[in-house]
Order: sequence, then C-alpha cells, then structure tokens
Amino acid sequence: MTVPPAGRRERKKAATRQAIADAALRLFLERGYDQVSVRDVADAADVSTTTVFKHFTGKEALVFDQEQDREERLVAAVRRRPPGQSVPDALRRHILDTWLPIETHPQRAEFARLVDSTPELSAYAGHMWTRHARALAAAIADEVGADRDDLACAALARYALEVPALARGRDDPRAAVETVFDLLAHGWRPPAAR
Repeated sequence: MTVPPAGRRERKKAATRQAIADAALRLFLERGYDQVSVRDVADAADVSTTTVFKHFTGKEALVFDQEQDREERLVAAVRRRPPGQSVPDALRRHILDTWLPIETHPQRAEFARLVDSTPELSAYAGHMWTRHARALAAAIADEVGADRDDLACAALARYALEVPALARGRDDPRAAVETVFDLLAHGWRPPAAR
C-alpha cells in the first residue's frame, strides 16, 4: 500500500504525476505508442511539456510510471521482512500481494499488448528488469552478509523476478506462484506421476 505524501505540495506533485501517467496510458492504448507525442500527453493532462519532463525521464517512462516505487517495495520486502521470515518467503509474500492484483487488472492484457508490440517499450522493460534484478540481488546479499556480486544472491533475485512470467496464464496463478517459490525454497523434486 502506498502512503500518501504528507504535505500539500507533495500531494499536488503526486496528483500531477498521476494525471500525466493516466493521460499517457489512455492515449497510448487508444492511438498506439508511436502515434502519441509528449506534447499530446501534456495537452491531455493540461500541463506543459516541461512539467511532463519534470516528472518523467522520457516517453517510455510514462508507460512504466510506477516502476521506481515497485523496485523500492521489492527491496523493502527483503530488508523489512519480519524476524524469522526467510528471504524467499518474503519475496513470495511480496509477489502474491503485488503481482496478483496487477494480473487481474482489467487493462492488463491491453497494457501487455502495448508493451509487447512496441520495440522501445519492450527494450525499456528489459532494462528495468535488469535494474530490478541488480537492486534485489544487492539487498539479498546485504541481508545475508554476502558480497554484492554473490552468484547465489543474484540467482535468487532473477528467479524471483521470473515468477510472474512463469505464473501468467496459468489456471490458478496463486498456486503457480506458490509452486515456484516452493521450488526456490526447498529445491527441485520430480513431479508426481499423473
């Protein structure tokens, strides 16, 4: 859950940022990414292009407006987990709490088509994924007292970030997430014969 900004100025900045992101996504889904300019987004949000660039680094960032927050929450899931909770279990809980609502959002399929059909957005998503994996691996390493380039920590981070892709489209996405995290926590066992 996101904590709303405390002061009036922060609330106003957050509202402006959200209005820009909402306008951008609406236009991109209606017209296609390549047919919408930053000027179009600014006009739709009733702000200047300068204001758009105060809030977003570029056109691609308008599509992935919550990614910085997602990365921070991902790292926090590891660093702020309850005493006695393992890192894989903290990541399992985080994925279940954050990914499942996204997966069931009514615009998820449209959003996925937009990203998958736009090379710039697919590339941007790949760079974000790599950045998230590095940040998560560093947090895991810090938590267990390992070097930041520890291979096991990097592997756990990458595998955990792949769980949503593996669970997507399954009949029971929650059960799929649980299955993959059981594998991460306890190792692979051959599936029972059907």
